[in-house]
Amino acid sequence: MGRPLPISRIMHSGLLLRCPPQTSIADAAARMAENSVSSILITENDQLIGIWTERDALTVDFSNPDSFERPISSVMSSPVLTLSSDMDAGEAALRFRETGKRHFLIVDESGAPVGILSQTDLALNQGLEPYLRLREVSTAIPHPPLVTDGKVPLSEVAAIMHRHQADAVVVDCHDEGLGILTERDIVRLIARNTGNALASDLATRPLLTVSGSDPLIHARDLLINHRIRHLAVTNSQGEVIGLIGYNDMLAGAEQMYLDDLREALEQRDRALAKSRQTLQLAERVIESSFEGIMVTDKNVNIEFVNPAFTHLTGYSQEEVVGKTPQVLSSGRHDREFYQRMWNSLVTHGYWRGEIWNRRKSGELYLELLTITAISDDEGKTTHYAGLFTDITQNRKNEEQIRQLAYYDALTGIPNRRLLEDRLEHAIRHAHRRSSLLAVMFMDLDHFKAVNDRLGHAAGDELLILFTNRVQGCLREDDTLARLGGDEFIVLLPDLEKIEDAFQVADRLIARNQETYRINGECLKVGSSIGISLYPQDGATASELLQGADIAMYRAKQDGRNLFRLFSPAVAEGA
Repeated sequence: MGRPLPISRIMHSGLLLRCPPQTSIADAAARMAENSVSSILITENDQLIGIWTERDALTVDFSNPDSFERPISSVMSSPVLTLSSDMDAGEAALRFRETGKRHFLIVDESGAPVGILSQTDLALNQGLEPYLRLREVSTAIPHPPLVTDGKVPLSEVAAIMHRHQADAVVVDCHDEGLGILTERDIVRLIARNTGNALASDLATRPLLTVSGSDPLIHARDLLINHRIRHLAVTNSQGEVIGLIGYNDMLAGAEQMYLDDLREALEQRDRALAKSRQTLQLAERVIESSFEGIMVTDKNVNIEFVNPAFTHLTGYSQEEVVGKTPQVLSSGRHDREFYQRMWNSLVTHGYWRGEIWNRRKSGELYLELLTITAISDDEGKTTHYAGLFTDITQNRKNEEQIRQLAYYDALTGIPNRRLLEDRLEHAIRHAHRRSSLLAVMFMDLDHFKAVNDRLGHAAGDELLILFTNRVQGCLREDDTLARLGGDEFIVLLPDLEKIEDAFQVADRLIARNQETYRINGECLKVGSSIGISLYPQDGATASELLQGADIAMYRAKQDGRNLFRLFSPAVAEGA
């Protein structure tokens, strides 16, 4: 019927941040804020010695500016709690409940760190949409909201959140309404070296709300669409009665949903013994489900499937009754996966995970599957029930949305939105380190002529080839972004001297002068480059981009296929 969902599938592996123990709290927070992660590992001589999380950030003293420059080792948590990467999500959820922790380091068989798992990661992979549609928001509120006056300084807000073990607090901003401060906000404020300002000046407003009578699925969708982790819950009078996040709305939901399914199937068995009429009623309840349901006997021979099963797989009940779930096998999973799934099922009585299966048509699809064991009054397993949904398109949509949001559709490099985020971070880093960075505004010379003569398809191919050439001239930490058309930006952080930027510009111009071959034609295309430098040409992202733009137009005026450095004289003559 499937394999368990190992935590290696849902952990954060690509964003496993590390820093040495002497790193300042401000620098560690800046890296966490830039990557939108909730923890960073502290290592010394390749040895893991601690972890610093959003919850730990609440202990920083905002009333003392020197606190931000303390070494991260002075506030880290140690030792670091770990889980094995082959543990399934169900076992991990139990460990979170037992320890009360919100983060675990995931290690491989050799004990090497491979990822971070948070409570939110588990919450977003529960797959309990039917449960969320049936339950109201008000039933998931754990307690009244923690509210603080907007005139309270940030240091006191952090202390209140730490004392109450709260990951968010509602801020009463008086005439300006209600706002919210979260643990993630605290990390962001540390990264910005924010002083002990008033809560009302820092809170996010307006406070997004959801009605307590709305279904939980509506609250879940609001959190995803707004890319936030908390909503205020209001009653019929519009009063805020609580805060709700992923963990709150799904706490205990998985087991409750499985219990509901187990009870429905047990009632079906009892109804079979009592009367055909009651049996038909129970079957209608199961058959009306939008999720595919399959029931097998203790020997895993299929006894029943609902209409949704037929719709999702293409197999009718007559075609699968008496057979095993092997009929759906995709061939992608070996015997070891199924053995681990059954070990979990025997140990815990249920299993949840993602699995690739095959429809009757031969098409592969990804499903989120839950299996639960049905026992009699003596505790002996009599049946197994599997409930699944097709999540193939969901997975494709998630990847596509992320790509469209931050990357250029044609070239695949960062777009303006991601560039601005990286540039702002680079400016903060340069400010703290008193270092130099350069912004280059690049424009292809006579690009319009290529489009007019050869067509837009050839122009697109030229942009792709140009992108590849530029990337080959840059360092790993440099950023190439496309603003649109033939306008590109190069961000060069951590330069030792101004001449380093000039060398890169010369290298880019020379590389672009090499012949392009498109549709059998040989093309030579020049490039004009404008350069602005931090801090002398601007202190903000917009100032640096504008300065580089002005310098680029001066390069075009001076003959094209060359670079110019921004200066007040350039700005006055532009």
